[in-house]
Amino acid sequence: MDAPPIYGLPQDTLHQIFSSLPLRQIMICRSVCKLFNQILTSSSFIHLISTQKPPLSLLALRPPHHQRHVSHSAAAIHVYDPNQNQWFRFDLSFLPFRSLHPVASSPGLIYLWGDLPDSPESNKSLIACNPLTRLYRVLPQLGSAWSKHGSVLVDSLNKVMVLTELAALFFSNSNHWLKFSSNLPSKPRSPILMLNSVYALCDVGSPWRSQWKLFCCNLSSLTNSQQFWHCLERREWGDVFDILKRPRLVRGVGNRILMIGGLKSSFTLNASCSTILILRLDLDLLEWEEAGRMPVEMYRCFSESSKFKVFGMGDKVCFSAKRVGRLALWECEKGVGGEWRWIDGLPGVGDGPCRGFVYEASLNALP
Repeated sequence: MDAPPIYGLPQDTLHQIFSSLPLRQIMICRSVCKLFNQILTSSSFIHLISTQKPPLSLLALRPPHHQRHVSHSAAAIHVYDPNQNQWFRFDLSFLPFRSLHPVASSPGLIYLWGDLPDSPESNKSLIACNPLTRLYRVLPQLGSAWSKHGSVLVDSLNKVMVLTELAALFFSNSNHWLKFSSNLPSKPRSPILMLNSVYALCDVGSPWRSQWKLFCCNLSSLTNSQQFWHCLERREWGDVFDILKRPRLVRGVGNRILMIGGLKSSFTLNASCSTILILRLDLDLLEWEEAGRMPVEMYRCFSESSKFKVFGMGDKVCFSAKRVGRLALWECEKGVGGEWRWIDGLPGVGDGPCRGFVYEASLNALP
């Protein structure tokens, strides 16, 4: 039986044909046959498309807490493509670990907590992997307390920090974690790592009334065996932290930070909220501006929930709440004030709120 004509085409010709496809279609073609998989995973093809294809910006869902102990064969992460308005999944069963739980990302990579097959459950490992190429790297083991109580932060250079109220672990191209005292006034809320610095909100108020402040720590201070957190504030900011209920931070575009929370209708202790407000801080000018606010019709779905979850990065922010059943998406690249829309078809999250992160999928990212 004669081989199909495509087998007779030169490799350069096949590369040019496949390089014209979108990144998502390239991933689908890899599973068609051995020839396609060999071509599309070759170093020469990956180098070619890395110069032509921008990363695929996806919204990745973290599995609910009750789904942490799924079978190894069912390990996967669900992602949403805002441009195609479609959900799909990346298989994670190639990772030889138990109880995989995705928590963060850097350009092209996903970071997950997992148990080594032959290690006790008291030890956890943080794994960096590229689900497109199925390459991964295991960071040094940590105790399970870090995975339960620590926030995993990763920057664009794959510097990793695990931050808690009392201590922080830092990993950067070495074979061990560096441990430092946090010295924060309270548990850090929605910390983010960007521009070689860590930013977090801390409640410095009383048990009866919250008072939020923005704290910052430069990573260069870690070389001095201490963390030098300082409160970032300006008189010109006025009551910017008082108008939001349960504020949280999201890494914005470039040198900007987004602060998001319910917009209080008054300054009374238990004031109701009229909508969800997005503020943007320019770290060069240290000036706040309004970036967007949720439409009233959309906010009605969130108003009955006492808490809502926020995740995103750059120009995309997602909102989730219990029993809403879908995500609200804000995209600020769509013009002044941004554009709001619903994301339906959430895969297997029940009626609970969703947590997640933005994943910039790329074939040339190495763990």
